[in-house]
Amino acid sequence: MDSKRHVHGVDYEKVSSDYLEKRKLQQGAAGWVLLAGLGVAYVISGDFAGWNFGLEQGGWGGLLIATVLMAIMYTCMVLGLAEMSASIPVTGAGYGFARRALGPLGGFATGVAILIEYAVAPAAIAVFIGGYVEALGLFGLTSGWPVYLAAYVIFVGLHLWGVGEALKVMFVITGIAMVALIAFTVGMIPKFDPSRLFDIVPTDAPGASTFLPFGAFGVWAAIVYAIWFFLAIEGVPLAAEEARDPKRDMPKGIIAGMVVLLVTAAFMLLLAPGGGGSKAMAGSDSPLPEAVRIAYGGDNFLGDFVNYVGLAGLIASFFSIIYAYSRQLFALSRAGYLPRWMSVTGKRRTPYLALIVPGTVGFLLAAVTEAGNLMIQIAVFGATISYVLMMLSHIVLRRREPGMERPYRTPGGVVTTGIALVLALAAVVAVFLVDLVAALWVAGIFVAALAYFWFYSRHRLVANAPEEEFEAIERAESELA
Repeated sequence: MDSKRHVHGVDYEKVSSDYLEKRKLQQGAAGWVLLAGLGVAYVISGDFAGWNFGLEQGGWGGLLIATVLMAIMYTCMVLGLAEMSASIPVTGAGYGFARRALGPLGGFATGVAILIEYAVAPAAIAVFIGGYVEALGLFGLTSGWPVYLAAYVIFVGLHLWGVGEALKVMFVITGIAMVALIAFTVGMIPKFDPSRLFDIVPTDAPGASTFLPFGAFGVWAAIVYAIWFFLAIEGVPLAAEEARDPKRDMPKGIIAGMVVLLVTAAFMLLLAPGGGGSKAMAGSDSPLPEAVRIAYGGDNFLGDFVNYVGLAGLIASFFSIIYAYSRQLFALSRAGYLPRWMSVTGKRRTPYLALIVPGTVGFLLAAVTEAGNLMIQIAVFGATISYVLMMLSHIVLRRREPGMERPYRTPGGVVTTGIALVLALAAVVAVFLVDLVAALWVAGIFVAALAYFWFYSRHRLVANAPEEEFEAIERAESELA
């Protein structure tokens, strides 16, 4: 190490050029179309499974209201992220934005929350992949863990091959998944029956009705699962250092991806329960094929097609979120917030340890628990905490740095991100209401990570990591002013 300095309670070390050379990513690998595909890929598994557990919590009416609220939150958030990702184009993404706005502690807290989301979400998706495979009776499997293992080995391996190659494969898989959603939509429109949306018997909860069988509280509980329609779209900015022109491509990519997801969420929420019944969909690990089979009275070509091809949707999200967790871990490690050895890249400029370590943890989590429902709650907890901090970061940057270069500006400014902030806070509350024990466990992990930063890593940060250099430039400009 060349030098060390102390700034506002944090110790920085300026590292040699060799340190950063061993931690370089492949630049120019993605244009805005691939970025939009990445955004859709992150989320598309949420159309195939996961959202339907919200029917168990709020009925169709409760899930509808929750989905509308979360659609508003994500749309507003994406517009804020489009601005920040064009202005601060670094792999750290949410951590990098919060680092500049809220300081090292705020940046690390945001990064850890995102890492919890992205490390756990693939484990939940692996469980759903196993559910689809078992529903098809493939390979005679009666246990999901071989499927989980195969998924992690194959798709972590593809990422180790190289980011350009991985993103192109991911784009093709996502396209195949979109074909399944279109086929499902076309096939289920003639079978749509509004009465099936409301086939869950109302409970004796306060305010319960046919529309809200679990009362107003059911709306709160359903928020956790409504988020699954959009969860992880915020990961697009993690590709900033690998984009061709992040200042132009990031806003285009993330907004285009969000538009596609709004459309697919609307069709799935309406047609799956409207064809197969809300009660039948509520606890299913493979709701779309099941809806087709119920609507058509048994096994049929469309149901099998959606089941087989639907695996592509689950795989697309699984595949792409692996990319997301590796880049978030890479950025935090490169800057010294987490152990630096995890950010080393190989000959193909991929952070191999940042791919393998969380992948191992995710596989063990899926194999031991086989509880996709529980892991959704854990992933959503991390996500909602990061949303609060990222939207707060946008508001702070707008107020504190009005002159910062902004190639794209959020329509509505802080009002837009303020709406997202309020709804994100409501989502945090919802996580605690649905499963207090799970939320407290994750909160404990989050607090332990913050303790690690406070007592250890804040004394070992890397001064010339890209996210820290952005902050240093801002501080120098402020001192000159």
